[in-house]
Parts: sequence; structure tokens; C-alpha cells
Amino acid sequence: MTGEDGIRNPMETHSSFHGTDWTPQRAAFHQNLEQFADRIGLIVGLQANGKVSQEKAYEQIKEMWNDLKQSRKGLLPKD
Repeated sequence: MTGEDGIRNPMETHSSFHGTDWTPQRAAFHQNLEQFADRIGLIVGLQANGKVSQEKAYEQIKEMWNDLKQSRKGLLPKD
């Protein structure tokens, strides 16, 4: 949700969770996934503008990916 100044609060999700199998754990993972996507966009932008090397960007993305996988394992049962 954007505030009066037009800036979105980074702690709020972009979209609502949809699905018939909603659980608090699925909603938490959904929020983690959105946060992952936001951070990837920031890293890509920094790398594209020469602020971060490709190697550093890769390492950061790889670490975030592993964190997201652990989040999934902890929040969602095996399908």
C-alpha cells in the first residue's frame, strides 16, 4: 500500500495471497517470495549501473535463493 507521499511501505506485500489452500505459513512464504523478488530487482539495478560487480551480485542472489529455499522448507510441507 502506498502512503500519501506515493512511497510503498517495504514491509507490506504488493499483492494479496489468493488460493483455496490459504494458511498463515503460505501467506508468510508468499511475502518472503515478494521480498526476494524486490531484492533481486535492486541487485540487478545496482549491477547494471556499475555499483556492484557481477560476481558480488551473483553471490548475493545465490545467498538469497538459499535463504528462500530454507524458508520454503520451514513454512511449507512437501507437496
